[in-house]
Amino acid sequence: MSAVVEQSDAASGGLRAGLRRVEGSLRPRLRRFLSWWGNALAAWLPPGTRDLIGLTPQRLLLRVRERDLELALWRGDEAGVLADVPLAGLGDGGGDPFAMLLAPRALEVPRWLLLPADVVLRRRLVLPAAAGERLREVLGFEIDRQTPFAADEVHYDARVLGNRGDDRIEVELAVVPRTTLEAALAALGPLAPTLAGVDAADAAGRPLGINLMGDARRHRREDPWRGRNAVLLLVAALALAAAMWQMLANRRAAADEFERQVEQTVRQARAASLEKRRLLDLVEGGAFLQSARAGTPTMVELMDELARRLPDGTYLEKLSIEGDRILLIGLSREASALVGQLQGSPLWTSPALAGALQPDPRSRMDRFTLTATVATAPAGAAAGEAGDAAAAR
Repeated sequence: MSAVVEQSDAASGGLRAGLRRVEGSLRPRLRRFLSWWGNALAAWLPPGTRDLIGLTPQRLLLRVRERDLELALWRGDEAGVLADVPLAGLGDGGGDPFAMLLAPRALEVPRWLLLPADVVLRRRLVLPAAAGERLREVLGFEIDRQTPFAADEVHYDARVLGNRGDDRIEVELAVVPRTTLEAALAALGPLAPTLAGVDAADAAGRPLGINLMGDARRHRREDPWRGRNAVLLLVAALALAAAMWQMLANRRAAADEFERQVEQTVRQARAASLEKRRLLDLVEGGAFLQSARAGTPTMVELMDELARRLPDGTYLEKLSIEGDRILLIGLSREASALVGQLQGSPLWTSPALAGALQPDPRSRMDRFTLTATVATAPAGAAAGEAGDAAAAR
């Protein structure tokens, strides 16, 4: 049982150690990526804008020159000398000795002590690329071999010079004796606790970009832009949310307007279809009536045909046409022969007497009632005849 517990504890310890190694390897990579990403974004902005929002890296370099202290503002890749201050009497009046010399914005810039190039020992080394993740820790074991000092006798830092391309990197180790650094800090007097770091100058007098001061002694300045950047970030987030909401509202309004237009177009299409249907009905009805009229003889034609077929001794009292039924009522001396007279006409069919003949004593004629059916030609034939008639005209 104890063996199982020991194996479990060993496994959990190995897991924690692995997680610490992963965290330790990811953290510097994340810092380098964020630094590269921030610098790439800042490069797109004009220099004045970068200075306004605090994206241009700045340092107030303090360089000891015999009895004077030179103040230079390092901005980006350029340095401009601001003033020379005597070392004697620094801090005698209390407060910040640079308050009367520098602008308020320059007072907020991190202060760095810049050591001369001849007091710093520099060595170039070639290491595996994996050592770049823990460069300072790895070079801590190389101090005894690369310098005449022990590791506890110096302050050191390193920087990466480049990639050799064969999974190796070229680095530079910078070492300064503790006694030399302590003497330089002592010369600054009350300014030493205000330093954010200690850098070294190269042969041209430019900072190397290292920090030889230990973490415990570095002065952490409160970023004056932190509050403003937080406000700007909040404003940017609110502006982005408002822009997205406005974009969504615009899309919704556009969708509603498109739906309204579609509904209006559908209503217009339905109205046009209904009007077209009505027009077709009217045209078909007119064509039907025209064809019906073309196949039915007119009243003038019927009266003309009756006048030619009825004998001279026949008088009509009533002529009625209802639909296709012809009704004749009148007096005739030859009433019994009227049916024969009316037969064979192309304008009507089936002539017949309706009821018995009634003698009229006053006129000495027979009263008759006669019916017939109007002859109607088929629609196609009637339309053809109407077309022929129109062509003849």
